Order: sequence, then structure tokens, then C-alpha cells
Amino acid sequence: MIGAIAAGNTVVLKPSEYAPACADLMANLIPKYIEKHICQVFTGDVQFTQELLEKERFDYVFFTGGYEAGRAVYVAAAKHVTPVTLELGGKCPSYVDSRVSVEMAAKRIAFSKSFNAGQVCVSTDYVLCHKDIFEEFKRVLLDVYKEFYGENPQRTAKFSRIVNNRHFKRLTGMLANTKGKIILGGDSDAEDLFIAPTIVAYVSKDDALMREEIFGPILPIIVVDSATEAIEFINSRNKPLAIYVFTTDSNVFANFKHGTSSGAISQNDCCTHLLLTKTLHAIPNFTPLIVSQLPFGGVGHSGFGNYHGRFSLETFSHKRAVLLKAQTEVVNNKFLYPPYNEDKVSWARWLLSSSERSGCSIL
Repeated sequence: MIGAIAAGNTVVLKPSEYAPACADLMANLIPKYIEKHICQVFTGDVQFTQELLEKERFDYVFFTGGYEAGRAVYVAAAKHVTPVTLELGGKCPSYVDSRVSVEMAAKRIAFSKSFNAGQVCVSTDYVLCHKDIFEEFKRVLLDVYKEFYGENPQRTAKFSRIVNNRHFKRLTGMLANTKGKIILGGDSDAEDLFIAPTIVAYVSKDDALMREEIFGPILPIIVVDSATEAIEFINSRNKPLAIYVFTTDSNVFANFKHGTSSGAISQNDCCTHLLLTKTLHAIPNFTPLIVSQLPFGGVGHSGFGNYHGRFSLETFSHKRAVLLKAQTEVVNNKFLYPPYNEDKVSWARWLLSSSERSGCSIL
């Protein structure tokens, strides 16, 4: 929204119907600070959104959400030939190499998976762990979760709840159907919309937890023999929003970078590419990363287009060509107008040949 307004647009904002409390909050707060002719907030169900896209002609549509809903938005926008950016989800993998600080990897992966109870589009969805380090990683990861949330995460105010009952049932259903071994958590409370931080080890590649984006605090771990196997597995699935590679071997990271396709890829980190420099500046004794210079977005199944910083400005702007020409005739204009005699043809041939010599190709 900030990028759209900064680019000179007026905005219609439609929050998700699956988070009604947040939608109502935005509907109440935004009109207090932004004038109505600049931004208006509408709330409603799926049918309301469909009618809005069908009846109104927008210059641009920006959608954040799941794949199926994103595809429906894309189809609706296509009827009016409206350009679209889709920021979708995807199963973001973390690969843990045998050459890495296990404690560092465990902490960063656990943070990305448990922040907002894993309900973040760039959270680690699952881990591909090298067999040589699996037992150590598993042990350290259990210790990290206990350090973060203690023995009873439900009693701490620091662990988020699931956004709604529909999503809660989907997650508990996935967990009930897994063939893997639950080594941490697995508890849930429907009245509290609570699902404990959960680790599921020894997960097969076709497990129930591997069929769609989890978007919750459930972390499956798949053991692989090598980085090559991990790359092959990632490439056998839909393109993710991000890939996180934990390794000290630059060649391993290079193989992932050049051998896979994703919206983003990070070495030894999860989610930081999503944050803005301004946020990182607020952390004491922290050397800020210039991540506002990074475009954020997906590719393939995880969406297309990007935003953040100047990329938001470019997304919501149209690069319009503007030409101003004097009324007086330029001397060379006589060569442009018919009739085309031999002198004009010779001039055109000379112009083309000189362009080729200067390295400019005219198609």
C-alpha cells in the first residue's frame, strides 16, 4: 500500500476474510490517517472480492495469499487485461549441510518456523538434513525449542495462536495423517487455537506433511545423503518462495544457487531478506543489512512480480514514454517522407551500416 501511494496511485485495500479482527482494525484505523480519496478499505467474503474484481476496472492488482486464491485473482484480472503481482506461498526448504554450525542452523530455523506460529509465507516449511549431521541437529533443535518456549509453550504469552478454526483443523488433520515420528510437541487445543511447536522426524518425501504448504508450527525433517539429493528433491516440486542453505562450503551454496529456482535464496539464514533495513537499524549493536535493496517476490508456483523499497515504486508505476518535438522541420525529415527515390534508399542503407559499425542492432 505504501509503495502504491508513493507512486501516485489511489488504493482500494481488501484485507483477508480469514483474519477478520485484523481486517476490522485496518478498516477502522486507516481512514483516521489517510484521506478517503487516497485509500479506501473494504471488508467482505470471497464472493465480495470476486464481484469487486469483476465489476471494477483497476490499473493494477496486487495479491498476497495462497496459490488457489491467487490463480482465481489472476483469472479475474485477465478479463480486463489488468497487470498483476502475485505474492503466494510455497514450501520453503532449509537444507542443513554436514559442514555448518549446528547450533546456528537450529536456532535460525526454529525462529523462522515458530515466529507467529509458522504463519509467515517465508517460514521454513521443512528441513532437508544431511545424514552425517542428522542426530546432532535433531538433539540441538530440541534444546533450542525448549530454550525458546520452555516445557509448556501454551502457558507462555510468547507463542502465537493459529489464525482461525478452519486453519487449525487443516493443520491438525495434516499432523494426524503423517507417517513420521513426532519427537517434539504434537499437542493442540481447539478452544485456544493452540498447536504446540512440533518436530516430525523420519518423514518420507511423499508424506502428508509434504503435499502442500504447512503454514504452521509443524516442522518435518527429511534425511538426505547429499546436497545433490536435496537439490534434486527441491527441483522435483513446485518452485518455492525461498530456499535456505546452511553450509560453510561456498561450492555447496553455489550449486543450490545455480541449480535451483526460487523467489529468493539465502545462505545461513531464514527470512531476513523479507525485513527492511529500517527495522534492522533499530536493533542495538546490529550491523544493518541493506535488504531494502533486495526485491521480494516469488517465481512459478510461488507467484511473480516483486516489491519492497524501490521495487515497490517500480511495480506500481507505468514507464510512460513522452516525446516533445519542435514544429519546425529537422533537415533529415525530408528523407522520411515519400516518395522514396534512390537517394533516400542510399541514405537508409548508409544509416543501417553505420549503426552496425557502432554496435547497435536495428531489428
